Amino acid sequence: MVESKRAAGRESPLAVLDMMAGAVLLTDAAGKVLWGNSASEVLLGCSRRTFVGTNLCDRLAECAEWYAHLESGAAVESARVLGRLLRAHPGAQPDDVRVQAVLTRLPDGWTACPEACVLVEVVDVEETLQQDKERMSCELMDANRQLLRNLAHEIKNPLGGIRGAAQLLESDLVREEDRECTSIIIGEADRLQALVDRFLAPYRQKAACEDVNVHEVLEHVRSLVAMEFPEGLAFVRDYDISAPPVRGDRARLTQVFLNIVRNAAEAMGRERAQGRAAIVLRTRIVRDVMAGTERARMALAVDVVDNGPGVPADMQEKIFYPLVTGRAEGSGLGLSLAQTFVRQAGGTITLESVPGRTTFRVLLPFT
Repeated sequence: MVESKRAAGRESPLAVLDMMAGAVLLTDAAGKVLWGNSASEVLLGCSRRTFVGTNLCDRLAECAEWYAHLESGAAVESARVLGRLLRAHPGAQPDDVRVQAVLTRLPDGWTACPEACVLVEVVDVEETLQQDKERMSCELMDANRQLLRNLAHEIKNPLGGIRGAAQLLESDLVREEDRECTSIIIGEADRLQALVDRFLAPYRQKAACEDVNVHEVLEHVRSLVAMEFPEGLAFVRDYDISAPPVRGDRARLTQVFLNIVRNAAEAMGRERAQGRAAIVLRTRIVRDVMAGTERARMALAVDVVDNGPGVPADMQEKIFYPLVTGRAEGSGLGLSLAQTFVRQAGGTITLESVPGRTTFRVLLPFT
């Protein structure tokens, strides 16, 4: 009785392997896949029922030589190979990803899976590099946090003056259209004041966690920027209206997209003067993507695309660093703050830019 309780309390080797974050496969001596953990389904892009019974060498040809030695009876214990792993996605064309695979020969008589001879650990190299890059960027942001808090103090004081001036102006206005403009100024000043207060005390006050309809946020941002740049700028809305809400802080996500869209509009001065500036706001549901340093099974991708001059190549790697700006009048805080808020929501923000097309992509995982 005691022994049965002990056995029930112990995790089986396969259960332990299934909980691992990395992809793990078990194969026989010929490379036939006998079992895979949950992470392997994500990496291979298909269910276990699909890839169990197939040969690993058909997906990762670089393993074939090692398996040939194993089958011939050679004394091989382990190997590390780099190659391209073929992935299969339901309803889509197969693709491949650069991986590192560690093949380890299992001891004879391994009871968890008697037919298994080899344990294979597979790591997505590109994903690992991206995770390292994200971690380095986070460390840099932490190092500059105190500086940003000091700058936020300088921003906080003028906001009260702006709000007070708008209130005085509103009391002297007669036309409803003019009063509507001052109401917007007062509302935005209040929102910025709240954001600055949160920024000055990031550890004392947690970000709100609520259901946020990103399309409502984007429409609010679009109306604000359209009012700020009334001529020469067109908006194209391409929304996936089936997308569910994301969890996050509505005010902070509003600031994220306002910073991105406003930056895009400001960068297109020549295009606006020629009447051909355009900003595309696009949302899509994406699957199996990296959001921050974690892989998300499903996320909302929000693209802000403009047809401006593009971001110079030497600035693209540091565009999210604090105090980095390509405009003489810019503060260099907007995109840095946007990145901070996106990370707080568990997401990531990236940039792709060439002359004539710049895309900021915000990935927000569904929870």
